Amino acid sequence: MGAVNIWNAIEVAGEASENSMSQIQSSSLSVDPSLSLPQIAPRIIELCKDLFKKWSKLDNSFFSVETVSGGITNLLLKVSVKEENGNHVSVTVRLYGPNTDYVINRERELQAIKYLSAAGFGANLLGVFGNGMVQSFIYARTLAPLDMKRPKLAAEIAKQLRRFHQVEIPGSKEPQLWNDMFKFFEKASSLEFDDSEKQRIYNTISFKEIHSEIIELKLLVGASSQNVLNSVWGGDGRRNYMFILALELTDLFNAPVVFAHNDLLSGNIMLNDEEETLYFIDFEYGSYNYRGYDIGNHFNEYAGYDCDFSLYPSKDEQYHFFRHYLQPENPHEVSDKDLEALYVEANTYMLASHLYWALWGIIQAKISPIDFDYVGYFFLRYNEYKKQKENCLSLPRSYLSGSGRSKN
Repeated sequence: MGAVNIWNAIEVAGEASENSMSQIQSSSLSVDPSLSLPQIAPRIIELCKDLFKKWSKLDNSFFSVETVSGGITNLLLKVSVKEENGNHVSVTVRLYGPNTDYVINRERELQAIKYLSAAGFGANLLGVFGNGMVQSFIYARTLAPLDMKRPKLAAEIAKQLRRFHQVEIPGSKEPQLWNDMFKFFEKASSLEFDDSEKQRIYNTISFKEIHSEIIELKLLVGASSQNVLNSVWGGDGRRNYMFILALELTDLFNAPVVFAHNDLLSGNIMLNDEEETLYFIDFEYGSYNYRGYDIGNHFNEYAGYDCDFSLYPSKDEQYHFFRHYLQPENPHEVSDKDLEALYVEANTYMLASHLYWALWGIIQAKISPIDFDYVGYFFLRYNEYKKQKENCLSLPRSYLSGSGRSKN
């Protein structure tokens, strides 16, 4: 926990500047995101003056600060500035939620931003400071969950996601799903709450059960053949059955490893309605990961923060998405075989998304000051995992047996 290490952020920003057209500024200042807007505004202005020297002598009256979004992790603010030459400029100041570095790798995020920005994704990184960053302002609105079901928008999101997955980020290309999942598990399973009611509810959670679920799911969709041999061979009939199934699924789920967004919910997609331009934003959970996980996680986000999983896309809606993801220029030329394979891939990895964000919810219940029912969110996600598990795992079994198309 604790504050972000600004010196690491400055170092990463400096490295980014060496390979980019624009200089990324840095400041050691921090701003408390829990302050009210009247309290926070002068501090944000001071921060901007410290970061951008051309604004340092401007009177505070030349600045205006307004809230863009509170979200359930970060606070976004729009800062508008009237410069000495009369130009009006706007930037976005993103204040990290307290202790979010406990679950987010900020250095990984900063390292990726410059390459994603160069590829046309998100806003340009302009500066970093003690507990946040400043980016160019995007003139667009964030989507609502129901927007993502609109066929035209779903097709555009699919096209953009394909292009996002083609961006090359230097460094290790090992998928991070299971590394991050186990880190979350270790943190989530060793918490203590000051709130007695939260502690009582927390004590009802079987982390032994959750750990077993993670191990089994990893074995089925995320293990190498050698790991399968080491983990499953021998024992009772169920373990031998899992051995055979896991080896088959290992081949089936040779899913491409891509640089994934990992958090493509409606609030991280923006749309300029007039220009019909779509933007992906907020890459704080981005990492190399399995393609199917990124797509399955996106489908889960159709449910929104309320977790209305009746909004999960139907098979027809998913096929529409897949066509535009696999062949953006000729979507109707995608074969039935390719559609079915990606359907099975995405809807099996979707289960891992529920486990991941369930564990995230419990951690946030401990560290976040934001007024959101994170404990309730844990149960909504974990219960949905258990509800969907058998159905989702039957998809690859049916696919492997050649017993026909899935019925969803």
